[in-house]
Amino acid sequence: MLTLKNIKFATQEQGNKIILQDINFTFEKGKNYVITGANGCGKSTLAKVIMGIYPAASGQIILNGRDISKLDTTARARLGIAFAFQQPVRFKGLTARDMISTAYNSRFIGTENDTPKNRLTTSQACEYLSLVGLCAREYLDRELDNTLSGGELKRIEIASVLARNCELNIFDEPEAGIDIWSFSSLVNIFKRTIDKNRTNIIISHQEKLINSADVVILIADGRIVLSGAPNEVMPAIRDFKSCEKLKIN
Repeated sequence: MLTLKNIKFATQEQGNKIILQDINFTFEKGKNYVITGANGCGKSTLAKVIMGIYPAASGQIILNGRDISKLDTTARARLGIAFAFQQPVRFKGLTARDMISTAYNSRFIGTENDTPKNRLTTSQACEYLSLVGLCAREYLDRELDNTLSGGELKRIEIASVLARNCELNIFDEPEAGIDIWSFSSLVNIFKRTIDKNRTNIIISHQEKLINSADVVILIADGRIVLSGAPNEVMPAIRDFKSCEKLKIN
C-alpha cells in the first residue's frame, strides 16, 4: 500500500513555481489506478515524485508502513517500485533480451535466490515479449537503438517492468507511440497483470485506459480534485465547464 501525505513539489527552473500541492491519497493493493488531467497539470510530475526522480519539497511518501520520502530512486526500486518512462531511453548495444533479463534478475540481487538456476531463461524472455504483442523471434536480440520505433521500444520497456514483478508499477503515458491496433492489447495487459499483491499506477488521458481503471484520479492545477470509479469521474472529464469549475486558483 502506498500513501501520500501533504505532498508538495516546486520547480526552481520557473521561479520556484508550485507544481504539486496538498496531495493526499492512498493507493491500495490489487487495483489499477489511472491519474489523468490536462497537459501540465502535474500528473507525470507526481509519478516522478513517487519514484524519487523528483524530490518532494514537503510531505511524506509511505510504502507498506515505511516512510520512503528521503530514499533515492535506487532504494525505492529495491523496495519494489518499478517505473516506465513516457519516452523510453535507447541503448545502443543493449538488446531486448538484455533489458528484460536485467529487470528479471534484479529481483534476486542480494537474496539467497540469486543463483544461476533462477536467472531468466530464453523461454521466459519470449513470454514477456509475447505478452506485450511482440514476436520474440524477431525482437529478442534486437538492439534498443534507433532501428526500433517508439511504440516497439515502449512495449519492450513495459515487458521489462512486468519482468521485475514489483508490488507497485508506475507507467507514465504507456500509450505514447503505441499504434491503434495494439492499444486494446495494452489495456488487457494492465487488467491481466494485476493481482491482490500488486498496484498499477497509470498516467494517461486516453479514455479506454481511464475506463479500464478501478479508480480514476483527476488532477487540476497540481491538486487532486476528484477520484472514484470511471463512471463517477468521466462526466467531469468530458464536461469542459465542469473541469474549469474544478480548477483551483
